[in-house]
Amino acid sequence: MAKSIFTSISDFSKNCVDLDSTKLGTARSSRNWLVEIIEKFENNDEYFPEIYTKENNVQMGSFARKTKIRPLDDIDFIIVFTGNGSTYNTTFNNGEITISVPEKATNLRRLTNDDYTLNSIKLLNKLKSSLQNVPQYSAADIKRNQEAITLKLTSYDWNFDIVPAFITAPDSLQKAYYLIPDGNGKWKKTDPRVDAKRATEINQKREGKVLRIIRLIKYWQKRPIVPGIGSYLIENLVLNYFDTNEVSVTDQFTLRDVFYYLSNSIFSSCYDPKEIQGDLNTLPFETRQKFSEAATKACSYAQNAIDFVAKGDHKAAHDEWKKVFGSEFPNYE
Repeated sequence: MAKSIFTSISDFSKNCVDLDSTKLGTARSSRNWLVEIIEKFENNDEYFPEIYTKENNVQMGSFARKTKIRPLDDIDFIIVFTGNGSTYNTTFNNGEITISVPEKATNLRRLTNDDYTLNSIKLLNKLKSSLQNVPQYSAADIKRNQEAITLKLTSYDWNFDIVPAFITAPDSLQKAYYLIPDGNGKWKKTDPRVDAKRATEINQKREGKVLRIIRLIKYWQKRPIVPGIGSYLIENLVLNYFDTNEVSVTDQFTLRDVFYYLSNSIFSSCYDPKEIQGDLNTLPFETRQKFSEAATKACSYAQNAIDFVAKGDHKAAHDEWKKVFGSEFPNYE
């Protein structure tokens, strides 16, 4: 029996775009085990800073938001440390954040600059050295990058990006943030809880169909014919669409409408839902123009496929979607 285009889009999502379900359980278990190991560092190292265990189930990134596509290459999570009375200050001229460590916070004091402000690079290096002392990680590749320690085990396909952080007390607007390394020894604000909550709420508002569409759009955006604009930006653009628009009656209509929206919205501002980064869309005009052209073409191919299906020609519809998603899209059978 010939395969309908609706079945093919669903199969393509499941088999080529979405993360392999058989790996998800292993990935989550291995992450949880790693968190437990890190939480015990202070028991074995008298100089390791105290961890705030009440806040250590904090995940970040597209894996946590269920918007990550194949291959599963990295899993990000936050390890929250106890401040022990530390305070933070933001400089008005450049927005840099410093954390001042009191004398009683003995182990954090060992990682400060001359003015007793906590050096985020020193904390990252302390975390790195402790990980290198774990026997199970002796053969692992452990590196420090801008804001995380990257742990790569040969037994898994994915990296762990471990981000040290402190959680702030609520400010005058009753907002609390996570302070994470900025790559230069100081700190910056983030709050992955906001991103996760927004993605979940919009997905639920649209019958649980939004996250799969986001993953399909991310797959399309990874193709060489589409300019790379960043996973977080593309995700927020699509969420902005579904915040005010319903999911259409079929995937074909929904994808067409999203491509049309993207072709126009790429020229507009896209503000950070966390209200930290400001406008996420800082792309040069030339990149926006090329992205818009790619989205316009995808919209046109989607409309062609819709027209072919209306005529009962599912084979031609498959050919149009191959133009959008490439050779891994299923053949007509």
